Amino acid sequence: MRISDITLVVLMVASAGPALAQDGARGTVQMPPRAVLAPSPGAAQPVPLAPFSSARDAIRAGVKDYNAGNKVDAARALEFAAGQGDALALWKLGTMYSIGDGVPHDDLKAFEYFSKIADDFADEVPGTQHAKVVSSAFTQLGIYMRDGIKGSYVKANAPRAAELFQYAASYYGDPAAQYHLGRLHLEGRGVAKDPRQAARWLNLSAEKGHVESQALLGQLMLAGVAGMPRQAARGLMWLTLARDAADPERHVEIIEAHRKAFEAASVQDREAAVVYLQRQVNNRR
Repeated sequence: MRISDITLVVLMVASAGPALAQDGARGTVQMPPRAVLAPSPGAAQPVPLAPFSSARDAIRAGVKDYNAGNKVDAARALEFAAGQGDALALWKLGTMYSIGDGVPHDDLKAFEYFSKIADDFADEVPGTQHAKVVSSAFTQLGIYMRDGIKGSYVKANAPRAAELFQYAASYYGDPAAQYHLGRLHLEGRGVAKDPRQAARWLNLSAEKGHVESQALLGQLMLAGVAGMPRQAARGLMWLTLARDAADPERHVEIIEAHRKAFEAASVQDREAAVVYLQRQVNNRR
């Protein structure tokens, strides 16, 4: 791969999160059905709107326009590449529609772009060029299937959501999928309620720096749940790591949870948490 190709990939997947590693959790991973969910009848398909010679040229133009703030033209270029079945373009468009970034907020369109990735790239090997966007697509589909999309054919289906999270969490080691799967086990939605299994998934995700997983795991350890021993110092350590990485605007609850936990902790637990924190930092070096 040429340097320019690598740069292009990095630009497109920069927001997909930290490098993902196969965890091999819970034995053999079952491949998901090839069809995630068929598009609704009459659903609009991407139409080539610019005279690009290839999907790669369209993506290059799309990235350039996006970074320049010209998101309308960026979307048009990406639609051309998506029409050629390019995974990066499909993922970027899905992400843009999911949050209304330069295009109208449209969860159903986002769902269908992510579904196309899951249908066409489910066999992508972990660590390859498209692995991050594929695992991200499965995770986003899991969220949509867990909650449903109001006013559409996508109805809430927690067991199906668990399957999608399980695939991304086990096969690709996706930390966001591991977090959501842990939450399902904690709540007993679509899977058996199992706090210990929830803690295992959250720990895998927390070790990769996933802020929400670190915070939730810390709170579980501080409280002790379903026969699990209370581990106040370790819980405070995870909450401290989450607090340090938290976004002040998006993670207000995490910052507040840390403040309350720290104030309630004994001197001994605070001191032990510092020791655990130092070990954790050293292990990452």
